[in-house]
Amino acid sequence: MSDPDAAAPAAEAAARRVRPEDVVRRFGILVPFIGLFVILAIASPTFLGSRNLLNILDQQVAIIIIASAGTFVLIAGGIDLSVGAIYALAAVVAAQIAAEGGPVILAVVAGLVVGLVVGTANGVVVTRFRINALIATLAMSFVVSGLAALYTQGNLVVAFGRLDLRELATTRILGATSAAWIMIIFATVMGVILAFSTFGRYVYATGGNAEAARLGGVAIDRVRLATFALSGFAAGLAGVLDTAKVLTAQAQSGTLLVFVVLAGIVVGGTSIQGGQGAVWRTVIGCLFIALISNGFNLLGLDPFYRQITLGTILLIAVGVDSWSRRRG
Repeated sequence: MSDPDAAAPAAEAAARRVRPEDVVRRFGILVPFIGLFVILAIASPTFLGSRNLLNILDQQVAIIIIASAGTFVLIAGGIDLSVGAIYALAAVVAAQIAAEGGPVILAVVAGLVVGLVVGTANGVVVTRFRINALIATLAMSFVVSGLAALYTQGNLVVAFGRLDLRELATTRILGATSAAWIMIIFATVMGVILAFSTFGRYVYATGGNAEAARLGGVAIDRVRLATFALSGFAAGLAGVLDTAKVLTAQAQSGTLLVFVVLAGIVVGGTSIQGGQGAVWRTVIGCLFIALISNGFNLLGLDPFYRQITLGTILLIAVGVDSWSRRRG
């Protein structure tokens, strides 16, 4: 007969054993990111210039803000395809208020409220009406895009005279724009919440095993609703900041944004099946994609190959996720 006392340490050691698939899932994005960074630093003399690096950071503000919150949605077992439409609606609402002479604070708050309301509506549809998140948010994106088009009558909204709004996103602080600093703060807060808060643990539990989480006392519907509301709020914030940068907005501005955001989240190692991921990896994933685009521009490569490269990388990321789950 086996000795239970002898078997216990062996079981604990097995539980602590670091598996290769876990290492790949958690830190795999760092290898290609660092490798690409070194290659571009060698291949292009302008890559390491502060102007280029700060421009990369500034160009990723909207993507990283939305992706940071979107990480919560994917980890909780959902997906949000409406963020591009929410981004556009918040942008045109904020721009229209500014164009009509409204206070900057009103324009900003209105954009944020638009994002929060639509995100909450997504959560209600998914959790209360039990509609698949993919279908629900895709349908919501059509609804919101239509509302944005009706609101603007298909026209570009211009607020060129509102330099006070522009200062919200373009003020330089230690070399970086205020929009970039807002992005850094937002992503940091999201990362801390996900990694260290009770809500973050509930998000992981909901996506990892919803039934077990429910039996453990987690209100999984509330958790999922909160993640969608957070995603909508982030999309609204991103729309407001991008509007503040250029003082223009249009209803179609977020059409392709959702695909870039999802690519950054998945390439960063967040599982499309839920339960696994981290905000810091999402940020690295978004920056990795940004480096690819920047490298193509600096080296004068055909942009069509960029699309092929990004698609291939996304397929590899999904494949690695499937492999690590099968191994687990």
